[in-house]
Amino acid sequence: MSHSGQSRDPQSSRRNDKGRERNRGGARSDRPGATRGFSATAPGQRKRRADPARLTAFTVLRAVSRDDAFANLTLPAEIRRRRLDKRDAAFATELTYGTLRGTGTYDAILGACVDRPLTQLDAPVLDALRLGAHQLLNMRVETHAAVDETVALVRSEIGAGPSGLVNAVLRKVSAASLDEWTERLAVDGSLSGDDALALKHAHPAWVVRAMRQSLRLHGRGEELEDLLRADNDAPEVHLVELPGVLEEPGQRLRSATEAGATVSPLLPGAAVFRGGDIGRLPGTREGELRVQDIGSQWVTRALAAAALPDDAGAPGAERWLDLCAGPGGKAALLAALAAERGATVLANEPAPHRAKLVSGALAAVSPKAWTVRTGDGRTIGEEAGAAGFQRILVDAPCTGLGALRRRPEARWRRTPGDLSSLTALQLELLDAAAGALAPGGLLAYVTCSPHAAETVIQVDDLLRRHPELELLDAHEPMRAAALDAGVALMDGPDAQHGTGTAQRCVQLWPHVHGTDAMFFALLQRPLQVSGADELKTGRITP
Repeated sequence: MSHSGQSRDPQSSRRNDKGRERNRGGARSDRPGATRGFSATAPGQRKRRADPARLTAFTVLRAVSRDDAFANLTLPAEIRRRRLDKRDAAFATELTYGTLRGTGTYDAILGACVDRPLTQLDAPVLDALRLGAHQLLNMRVETHAAVDETVALVRSEIGAGPSGLVNAVLRKVSAASLDEWTERLAVDGSLSGDDALALKHAHPAWVVRAMRQSLRLHGRGEELEDLLRADNDAPEVHLVELPGVLEEPGQRLRSATEAGATVSPLLPGAAVFRGGDIGRLPGTREGELRVQDIGSQWVTRALAAAALPDDAGAPGAERWLDLCAGPGGKAALLAALAAERGATVLANEPAPHRAKLVSGALAAVSPKAWTVRTGDGRTIGEEAGAAGFQRILVDAPCTGLGALRRRPEARWRRTPGDLSSLTALQLELLDAAAGALAPGGLLAYVTCSPHAAETVIQVDDLLRRHPELELLDAHEPMRAAALDAGVALMDGPDAQHGTGTAQRCVQLWPHVHGTDAMFFALLQRPLQVSGADELKTGRITP
């Protein structure tokens, strides 16, 4: 018996330490056009009990499809509920995330194998077919195991009726490799350029076009396929030890390295963790050590590292603002950095339940260094007072296209229509932040998206509305916050060959920096502003 309770015959396929099923004799050939072997067992004679790892993945897919759930939140809870062992948990994770990443491509392939529109299939049956397709086309699973286990899943969780359909469709899917399928579908559909890349790399075509535009703006026009491939890689887990919260700095990071983590060469206090239960690492329950993408850490540290003019300080301690603080990851790091300098942070979050999450995230930091405001960030002027804030972080709501590795379902949920409402909100939040910025103060605009409409175009628009603001070179504070390897990465093409506003902003990339695609722009309000500019910003009245 495995830890999950699944019986394992010595002759059955087994999983390696990464959760992948190992091939035995008679395993499928990966040669193009090769015929793969099938189980001779008829659907009615096959097993009726679902494999626990596959059942876990199917349960998460149903939650994502039916309830718009987030896989990164649902999957860990489901793994714990079913008490999967390490290998089954790894298999369920790859099956879940891989299926979600490839949904668009798998649907195109399934559409060629089903005699009716996919919209006419029951949603649970379609989710099961997607799981089977991923095993056949993108995992080291024997063909007969992928088909038999998926049919067993359908019989167990949906019913015997659809099992014959699932068996027949998956047999058709297995007749060609993934590359063969995408080439055939591209030719049949007369696809070329970005549309063909979208099919090949499982991204919506509009996202591919947006990525191409952003890469060009940042001097990386030849790197589109590298980025699309990186979006489909399983993400590493990044850790951060909050600075200043322990009497012995680095204590939690050392414990993490003893458990298998690797200290990051990019940033102080950061590490990469590639396996195991994060919750068992010392300091995670106390919030002293936490999961946070290195890109998020980097932009937060950069805002804290940027130099203010000598005359820009508040009469007392500096006042910092996180305008869009939920769920609190950046706010906690910002507050820890503020506490080291005697500054204070106001963390703003409009939703009460998310404001509670922010308070929980900040709990490890001295309460003298932070307060939480529950309110609309667009009305932050009520809290700014005449002095304003010396450092403001606007981590605005966005499409999240920079975190597709971690939220694989997001690429299929988002549409171009989402941009209009999100960019309008970003505009209003930036206006509010500009109005709350102290003379000499710094405003960091951050999005987890490389889309030009949410990044450089938004910055250009902000500068037109607030000509008193100056766009600084964001590479300098990013260098100041980094270790040597991170400093070297700040001398990339965007700093040298980017165009216009993009040249003074920083765009992180998964395929270059190993982080989410975080965008970082840094603006400053001058110490002295003309009366005309003051009238435009609304900070004084005529």
